[in-house]
Amino acid sequence: MDQDQDPMDTRSFNSDDEGELNLNNTDLISQPANRGGPDFMVTDPTSSVSLASNLEISSHIQPGRLKLLTDEEHRVNLAANVRSIWSIPQAEKKLFDQEQYEKEAEQCINVFVKWEEHQQVDFITQLFSKMCHYQHGLINGYLRPMLQRDFITALPGKGLDHVAEKILSYLDADSLKAAELVCKEWYRVISDGMLWKKYIEHMVITDDLWRGLAERRGWMVTLFKPNSQGNAHKYYRSLYPKLIADIERIENNWRTGKHRLEKIVCRSESSKGVYCLQYDENKIISGLRDNSIKMWNRKTLECENTLTGHTGSVLCLQYDKNIIISGSSDSTVRVWSITDGSLQNTLIHHSEAVLHLRFQDGIMVTCSKDRSIAVWDMQSPSDINLRRVLVGHRAAVNVVDFDHKYIVSASGDRTIKVWDTSSCEFVRTLNGHRRGIACLQYHGNLVVSGSSDNTIRLWDIDFGSCLRVLEGHEELVRCIRFDSKRIVSGAYDGKIKVWDLQAALDPRTPNGTLCLRTLVEHSGRVFRLQFDEFQIVSSSHDDTILIWDFLDTEEET
Repeated sequence: MDQDQDPMDTRSFNSDDEGELNLNNTDLISQPANRGGPDFMVTDPTSSVSLASNLEISSHIQPGRLKLLTDEEHRVNLAANVRSIWSIPQAEKKLFDQEQYEKEAEQCINVFVKWEEHQQVDFITQLFSKMCHYQHGLINGYLRPMLQRDFITALPGKGLDHVAEKILSYLDADSLKAAELVCKEWYRVISDGMLWKKYIEHMVITDDLWRGLAERRGWMVTLFKPNSQGNAHKYYRSLYPKLIADIERIENNWRTGKHRLEKIVCRSESSKGVYCLQYDENKIISGLRDNSIKMWNRKTLECENTLTGHTGSVLCLQYDKNIIISGSSDSTVRVWSITDGSLQNTLIHHSEAVLHLRFQDGIMVTCSKDRSIAVWDMQSPSDINLRRVLVGHRAAVNVVDFDHKYIVSASGDRTIKVWDTSSCEFVRTLNGHRRGIACLQYHGNLVVSGSSDNTIRLWDIDFGSCLRVLEGHEELVRCIRFDSKRIVSGAYDGKIKVWDLQAALDPRTPNGTLCLRTLVEHSGRVFRLQFDEFQIVSSSHDDTILIWDFLDTEEET
């Protein structure tokens, strides 16, 4: 073949065949007579290759361009081959007979419907196996809408309203709002099933913020009770956005420091100062430097009872629904009736001031300036027995906290020690503070401590590692509490600081962004504080108890 043939030409010829035709610039040239063969031959008229070759050749034959052949037989063969090209069908694929298809399809369907269900499924399975992926896709598109079912609408029609209500009761608030808009039947199921009431009740049970809001707003009286009113659904449906608005307002007030302030002036008879306190929705109980315990009405802020008996300052206390237990600088622990204030028991063990105590689940732990920790078994207010004394600190033990797993203590010796609650054996020491530790709280695997080095540290109790150091107070950090969102600390600089706990636990968060707000109202050292979702209650050397309300602020009232 000539070298100047088009390289993109995909037509091929066997160079060993006699009488080969070379295509070069569409010229048809006969081979020399001495090659001993015909100029052109189609050996198999039914061959697609031969047909294609013949078509290619015929398209290049032009008048005056084909040389005369010397052999008459060759000319006859050429004419016969050209005529055979036009006698072959243009496509080998057989045209499908639509009528025949419809007839055969009807026969197949008639047979198919006579089979049992399992036979039909088996047949379709085999049929699918013979199809290609593209056909599977088409069938899937056809089946998808057939497989969808509005079961919420269908269930009540079968007497299963309670099942439809149960299914929708698992939705969150946003999904429940969307479900109301699906159709009238879905709305009816939500309305008749009182699902908004059930959703609010669930949140009140599981979330402290919701429970507190229900109590403070007076909505608790309508919850967890059957409703016979016809418009009950509308009432609870309208109640939900009010709850959300309150929650958003509270969060914003915490961030901005907007609050309403209430003050209790304790009017101590001798020396001033409120060393400790605890509160609930009905009362505040405080321990004073003048050796007394005072019980205040939470709503009127009036003193309802004063307990006397200690001969030294009341440094710590805790109460439950039955008793108050207090520790004093007179080295004693006293047990009081919470109903009438009568003294139930006096425990004498420590040789110096009892600085802190905690009790729960039949166990009490006290700590003292005498450097020891005492673990007590509590059977009743009058039956409290010493179980074990823990010794290890080299200075006064200022604070203790515990749960079923660990007892945690902090001391003026700059260390936090961890003890096993069941065996009372020593576990580990947390080191990091540069000066004595005045306060801590322990919950879960987190310990938060405050020190006279003016810092707050967050610790992983299981690994003993310090997770974060918070700096901002200018003097000794005297009291500290935390929940799932915040840390609140009080210090000898008279300031209360609110910190973002979740951000503090994220090592990527810059230190400068962790303090959300600083509250300054006390004129003396802040000794103790407690807080919940709505308020902080704090006590100070200035002989006052302050209540910082973040729900009902000054502007709203």
